[in-house]
Amino acid sequence: MLRVENLHVSVEGRKVLEDINFSIDYGEIAVLFGPNGAGKTTFIMTLMGFPKYKVEQGRIYFKGIDITHMDVSERSKLGMGISFQRPPVVRGVTLKKLLTIISNGKSDSQLMELAGKLNLLGHLNRDVNDGFSGGEVKRAELLQLLMQNPDLVFIDEPESGVDLENIVLIGEMTNHLLGRGQRIKDPKKSAIVITHTGYILEYINADRGYILFNGKLMCKGNPRDILAEIKKNGYRRCATCQ
Repeated sequence: MLRVENLHVSVEGRKVLEDINFSIDYGEIAVLFGPNGAGKTTFIMTLMGFPKYKVEQGRIYFKGIDITHMDVSERSKLGMGISFQRPPVVRGVTLKKLLTIISNGKSDSQLMELAGKLNLLGHLNRDVNDGFSGGEVKRAELLQLLMQNPDLVFIDEPESGVDLENIVLIGEMTNHLLGRGQRIKDPKKSAIVITHTGYILEYINADRGYILFNGKLMCKGNPRDILAEIKKNGYRRCATCQ
């Protein structure tokens, strides 16, 4: 579904990613670990096409199409979606209005059902993220993805700023979004999930894990094994392991 070749990225003139080679298959979930400032968010924001992240070298292919220089809206229409770590407040646009625009053919009854499952019925007529708590922001991001229904999802630290009660709900609904709630996984849904704590692994059955360290992909393997190693020895030990 996604192939990244020899990707070099800079942000405001500073090189952040170097020689990234990465691929993800249809129906696959990849988890990205790494310390703060390693370039994890830069990676998924580049894949989504945000102009602040400049591709200096390399190519990005999605469903066999070269999207390296496509803008965000074009990538979204092809089937890519993102959940931000720190999404902005959008005043003047209600959450329901935004959800209706991006609903991708879903009915109003489906919107209300999903909003109910995420405890957001009382937030639909409020401006997007305006005055929302950390957990409410994360649930609103997830609701947007459920309504958009993209084929490839980028999820940036779903546990960040969220209490334990919200983590359970977000984990369960993320599993639903990725088609992992059924016995047979959705063969079309893929995702890249960034996590620090690893809590999300209690809810999604990820296929592969990676460590991004100093702007480079250092290793890959079983995500639970990688998380256990990080907890035991930290990132530097993982980054030097061959």
